[in-house]
Amino acid sequence: MSLGINTTTPEGIVLAADSRQSYRNQKGMSRIGSDSASKVFKINDRAGLIVAGLAFLPENGVLKNISRFIEEFKKSIETEKLTMLETAQKLKEFFETKYQYKEQLKVLPNQIKADLERQGCQIIEIKEEKGHVKFKFKDPKGIQKEGVAGVEQLQFIVAGYNQDESHQVAMVYVPGDVELKRDSAKRGQEYGASWIGQIDVVSRIVLGFDGRIGNLPAMQKIASDMGAQEVQKQLRSLEYVIQWGTMTLQDGIDFSTLAIGTTTAIQRFSDGIAGDPGDMPGVGGSIDVAVITPEKGFVWIAKKNLKVGDKEVDLES
Repeated sequence: MSLGINTTTPEGIVLAADSRQSYRNQKGMSRIGSDSASKVFKINDRAGLIVAGLAFLPENGVLKNISRFIEEFKKSIETEKLTMLETAQKLKEFFETKYQYKEQLKVLPNQIKADLERQGCQIIEIKEEKGHVKFKFKDPKGIQKEGVAGVEQLQFIVAGYNQDESHQVAMVYVPGDVELKRDSAKRGQEYGASWIGQIDVVSRIVLGFDGRIGNLPAMQKIASDMGAQEVQKQLRSLEYVIQWGTMTLQDGIDFSTLAIGTTTAIQRFSDGIAGDPGDMPGVGGSIDVAVITPEKGFVWIAKKNLKVGDKEVDLES
């Protein structure tokens, strides 16, 4: 699944990611395919991206690594004059044509219906929404429950400097939306960190919880009584106060690599959470790090190369 981290500081922008790549075999089981996959990419001299989620997409009946599609995007789209937000929107448009997820979504309601009925559940509602399907049902004991199902996402962080040296960071989800996370033109949105992939560990560290807290029946009851917005507001009080605006570029590198390294370590010693055990350790391998500054542009800080024994070759040099 991967973990990609962007940290934006006054001195520059950090892009970092692990190198583990996984896939589902013919039995539907997740397997580790590689610990040498690239997930941080240079778009142009002032912009870069991180990718997480799906590792492969079919093209003409053949599975291709997502990195090949990113290289195709770079060649087919002139990004030099685009803002980061415009680049993110073009990236989404490109992958909307490459990832045939809409066909998968069409059959999902019937699959959910058949699966619930096989378990002896009573279906209350199945509702298709953008990129996913929500459903309500009663289990064999008559207890009402809710669920959400969807297709696997492609997730991207696009970050860098515009031609006027302003900076932007955008999140791209396919299926899903484009979300502008950082914008130097908007007060209070200039600096911070964002993450994609297996984000539960870093979310717990920084925010004090991860998104699965919403699956707890107790939290669902509280949200029903108080309203989801009020619950979110109170949960945000658990977030660590981090002074992103005072960070140096080195601080940004340290934070990003710490988040990825800690996730790798926790996954090594754990088997998911008690309420949902059996997670695959999807974060691992070496950590690639790049920085982008107005003065120097896109610069690699740590990048794996091809190697045999002690000999290493960087194909980009």
